Amino acid sequence: MRQAQIDRKTKETDIHLTLNLDGVGKADIDSGVGFLNHMLELLAFHSGMDLFVRCQGDTWVDDHHSVEDIGIALGQALRNALGDKKGITRYGNFLLPMDEALVLVALDLSGRDALGYGVTLPTQKVGSFDTELVKEFMLAFTRSAKACLHFQMMAGENTHHIIEAMFKGLGRALRQAVSIDPMRAGETPSSKGLL
Repeated sequence: MRQAQIDRKTKETDIHLTLNLDGVGKADIDSGVGFLNHMLELLAFHSGMDLFVRCQGDTWVDDHHSVEDIGIALGQALRNALGDKKGITRYGNFLLPMDEALVLVALDLSGRDALGYGVTLPTQKVGSFDTELVKEFMLAFTRSAKACLHFQMMAGENTHHIIEAMFKGLGRALRQAVSIDPMRAGETPSSKGLL
């Protein structure tokens, strides 16, 4: 069973998150941040993973702590659910069109964290959501998951569309990367023999 549960409590957030890599894309999200709820629902659907999130955060300050800490918890859950990573495809990529936006997402579940963020968001807000928090979420997720993740925006004018393409593309890349490679089932997907 490739599942994980994370309970993470700080003075700023109280998070309960469960992740099932072999789910059906079911999402039950209450992050306290409406726009993030929507993005995580899309990520779950397109990854085929089941994701449950509850977060009580200090959103009266702003959304930063909740967004970042959910990124940390999701990365931890992914790493825990993958275990020794034997048999996984390891790499995933997707070029996702979302109306006028086009975003390339590439992922390596390498055990080394790096974020390439070739994205320029035209506006500072989508509704009440601070768009700079997208990078904070991805940084937190990448560091915690110990993954190498790259985003390259090829086109885009509408900030909502660009961010949506990022989360959907990440879901699709994750779907590939965590899938079991039938040619290497039970093997570590590295020439080094260790990830």
